[in-house]
Amino acid sequence: MIPIKLDDIHKNYGTTTTIQMDTTIAAGELFTLLGPSGCGKSTLLRIIAGFVPPTSGRVLFGDKDVTTMPPNKRDTGMVFQNYALFPHMSVAENVAYGLKARKIDKTGRGRRITDALAQVGLAGYEDRRIEQLSGGQQQRVALARAVVISPSVLLLDEPLSNLDAKLREETRTQIRRVQTDAGITSIYVTHDQAEAMAMSDRIAVLDAGRVHQIASPQTIYHRPATEFVARFIGRSNVSAVVVLAVDADSARVGLADGTELTAPLPDFGPVTAGDRLAVSLRPENLDFVAPEHGLFKGHITEVEFTGATSTYTVASGDQTLHVTTADRVDRPQVGDNVCVGVTSGQPWLVQS
Repeated sequence: MIPIKLDDIHKNYGTTTTIQMDTTIAAGELFTLLGPSGCGKSTLLRIIAGFVPPTSGRVLFGDKDVTTMPPNKRDTGMVFQNYALFPHMSVAENVAYGLKARKIDKTGRGRRITDALAQVGLAGYEDRRIEQLSGGQQQRVALARAVVISPSVLLLDEPLSNLDAKLREETRTQIRRVQTDAGITSIYVTHDQAEAMAMSDRIAVLDAGRVHQIASPQTIYHRPATEFVARFIGRSNVSAVVVLAVDADSARVGLADGTELTAPLPDFGPVTAGDRLAVSLRPENLDFVAPEHGLFKGHITEVEFTGATSTYTVASGDQTLHVTTADRVDRPQVGDNVCVGVTSGQPWLVQS
């Protein structure tokens, strides 16, 4: 296992687009680059792989500077979005491709192919043709081909985007288990927030080349650094606020309608009275309460039933709130007047 250091990496495209990252990925970590299309996550992955040179900065695998090293010398395994399997080869022949390139003898190849296919749940599939496999099985063959060479670094470029929702869940579990068992330092690219949250040790959230936050999934969700992160990860109620007062560990803030909230001090830096920030409230932190306990009053405009829970859209003055609660027989209906309060968790201050 080796760490990866992205030492002040910049990639400039013309005069307007710049992608930048400066971080260290721990040995054995599954580190995810998450963001919308065009945010720069695949470009960063290709810089790490050696397919794209950075404009400035260095890529280090352990203590080795690989910035100018060609891709085939970096000891990486890569899993592509489109699988990139050879249709004229069997499953075993596809998995063996990297081993042959490394001149592993036939006996050694056979043992490692068998072990790799067992790792991804495809034991006994050695002689199958690629066209005989489902999409999920093909993706697992691509994963086996990447890990069979025992690379120092595993790179995964949106590997599940071509699968349906059920297969994505099954395959992401398989990928995480294989990566953990092998202990390979891995970098995963996706635009799917649920996928990133379920699989990652840490996540870097990007937008337009800017890194908004790097943290664990739990921190990203419960303590977003910016308004973009709060809105992009799951669903959140985000409102502009002015800081009214600050004490040792919290701030009193005011919304435009005069509502006041108390929030813990954020991680991004000092906060002083008069600062203009935003506050994030997750829908599951809100519930319908008696008028004397309510912070917001309004009426329900939509109800979205999702099984165990229902999410309500509430029009409250000039703002729209989302409230997620356990589904129940006596749930409020569209048109009902309601009072909404914070019943769990805390409001969280973010940079707007």
